[in-house]
Amino acid sequence: MVIRLLSAAGININGDMPWDIHVHDEHFYPAVLKYGSLALGESYMAGWWDSPEVDETIHHMLKARLDEQIKASWALKRDILLSRLFNFQHPEQAFKNGRRHYDLGNDLFSLMLDKRMTYTCAFWEHADTLDAAQEEKLDLTCRKLHLQPGMRVLDIGCGWGSFAKYAAENYGVHVTGITISEEQARLAAERCQGLSVDIRVMDYRSMTEKFDAIASLGMFEHVGYRNYHAYMKMARTCLRDNGLFLLHTIGGNRSFTMADPWLGKYIFPNTTIPSIAQIGKAIEDYFVMEHWQNFSVYYDKTLMAWYRQFNDHWDQLKDRYDNTFRRMWNYYLQSCAGSFRARCSQLWQVVLSPYGVPGGYNIPEKQVATAEKILHS
Repeated sequence: MVIRLLSAAGININGDMPWDIHVHDEHFYPAVLKYGSLALGESYMAGWWDSPEVDETIHHMLKARLDEQIKASWALKRDILLSRLFNFQHPEQAFKNGRRHYDLGNDLFSLMLDKRMTYTCAFWEHADTLDAAQEEKLDLTCRKLHLQPGMRVLDIGCGWGSFAKYAAENYGVHVTGITISEEQARLAAERCQGLSVDIRVMDYRSMTEKFDAIASLGMFEHVGYRNYHAYMKMARTCLRDNGLFLLHTIGGNRSFTMADPWLGKYIFPNTTIPSIAQIGKAIEDYFVMEHWQNFSVYYDKTLMAWYRQFNDHWDQLKDRYDNTFRRMWNYYLQSCAGSFRARCSQLWQVVLSPYGVPGGYNIPEKQVATAEKILHS
């Protein structure tokens, strides 16, 4: 059955193509049939199978819709039911969820990411390197928010401060960044030292201050579908009537209440990828949708850049992380890249306003030497 399913996706066992699977342990077959994507990832971590290009293997599987041909196990059906009954992203649990991933170690992320440590999709339209592509994304975000010197900006899920630092340096704004990770907050404060940036460890639900603009870059995936309405209500409460809110999030083609089982178990606990319908339902009481952009093809390229940098720096990481972690992390990066390549996953930037921008919304052209102009003025 497994051989037949894989063959339908153009994947051969022990074949010569880069996406073919080489099986080292026969337990691979019954495990995948019984537990689907969870077993696929776990068996890779255990070394039961390999592929020269795991990203292409996953790409082929998803393009052939193999995930739809293997029935969900009882355990998965149970987890789906529980995700609909309980809020696994309530404030106390949210801190635990975030820390399991983002507190793995600043050394890991500093070696894998760009020089600004931007852990969200880059914008490669006019860039050839990861550093340049991330700066393009940060600048595009600032322009979409119509940032002007002196504005107060809220950065929800600020990470290691890449957006806060860029916006403060290049657009002369004051940024309040919030995160639930102590490790992120400590390094973000160090990297933003001397700038008009305030980094706080807090849950988004505790924020009540007013801001001229709000950015949420790669945070909404951790909110959970039961909290989408509360998240948008908080953003509206904290945004001035003439302000803009930019939501940058991974998106799915269909509405679900939980993430992929393997990804949820090993990488991002209790995450949920929102759909257009779920986002639309959440914003309808609070915002006007001004602009919606999909640049998901760039996440494939971003993930593969992270994959290369992680492995290029493995010698600096191997004393702290074992080989099972390396296989887990490689599977995470490559499988996600394959999902974006198959167009099963999307990346959206959505610009929202409280009452609609008078005369219509526009994205300002990129300015040259913005920081110099601010300093001169």
